[in-house]
Amino acid sequence: MMLQVRNVHKRFEDREVLRGIDLSVEKGDVVAILGPSGSGKTTFLRCLNFLERADAGEMTFDGKTLDLHAAGKRDIADLRKKTAFVFQNYNLFLNKTVLQNVTLGLTCARHIPQDKAREAAVRALERVGMADRLNSYPGQLSGGQQQRVAIARGLASDPEIIFFDEPTSALDPELIGEVLAVMRQLAQEGMTMLVVTHEMEFARNVSHRVMFMEGGNVIEAGETKAFFDNPKEERTRAFLKTILENR
Repeated sequence: MMLQVRNVHKRFEDREVLRGIDLSVEKGDVVAILGPSGSGKTTFLRCLNFLERADAGEMTFDGKTLDLHAAGKRDIADLRKKTAFVFQNYNLFLNKTVLQNVTLGLTCARHIPQDKAREAAVRALERVGMADRLNSYPGQLSGGQQQRVAIARGLASDPEIIFFDEPTSALDPELIGEVLAVMRQLAQEGMTMLVVTHEMEFARNVSHRVMFMEGGNVIEAGETKAFFDNPKEERTRAFLKTILENR
């Protein structure tokens, strides 16, 4: 098991956002995390990369177990060297070029020499179809292009797993396809991915497993085909019916 998460809890003041979430991920898995807005999906993903500090829970990653509430800075830094996080709003530096955005984390956070960082950045940008825009600034790019740069930034560090937080939610409908195409290609290459998404076609056709959340709980989880073709829970059936009828 590459990643195992147990009993994750998170509260914001008097609101309990996560109520004991469990998840297991094998190497090469693409896990789609679905659910209505406010169900805790993004908070759960952020807790796994310590962008939020969980109140309780533990995570075993590559054989090392971390307390999600009490892990120290060194353990968190070590985890982040093996993971990447793609945000829904890109989080690019507007005053830096595409190449600079991708190399910055390599040179500053990982202390990789500039020439090696550039090589890694160019390779990553080639993988997402953005190698011809090395010297462009984010303001000169479409939203889809900016998100592909953000994915390249994650890929450049050669992560073992990538967390995607609704990577297409900020995009115009005509730009969604180019980002999903990159993610499909990564899945075909065997990249392990946890994807919070509302894109049902992607979840159904690309993911290996699905986790459906609501109210801070996992309502249902399982293999993708069984989840869509034969959901066990009434709430899952109602969710899928509503989503698929409104497509």
